[in-house]
Amino acid sequence: HVQLVESGGGSVQAGGSLQLSCALSGYMYINNCMGWFRQAPGKEREGVAVLATGDGSTYFDDSVKGRFTLSRDHAKNTMYLQMNSLEPEDTATYYCASGSMMSEAVTALQPARYKSWGQGTQVTVS
Repeated sequence: HVQLVESGGGSVQAGGSLQLSCALSGYMYINNCMGWFRQAPGKEREGVAVLATGDGSTYFDDSVKGRFTLSRDHAKNTMYLQMNSLEPEDTATYYCASGSMMSEAVTALQPARYKSWGQGTQVTVS
């Protein structure tokens, strides 16, 4: 299955920006969902943003709409999460993941639907 490696996390002041990268290997990169998820200590892992690679549809959690943007560079086998106007509530470990094709946000943003996961990268907003 696909191997995913996240990078780009760090510490930033509220209102600042970060761009997370997810490098993929061993994957055909067609007709699946690629997503970003986050987990804070003591909280459930939650969906942040998902890209359906088949048709380019994107799904965002309401908490990040208008602030976060998804993009991908297929030639580099890399997916990006641009995070703007960061808030302390965004503090978490961020993971990228790959799963089967999903066409509705309610399922695409559910971590349990994803099979392959990266190791995570920490984002701290103060």
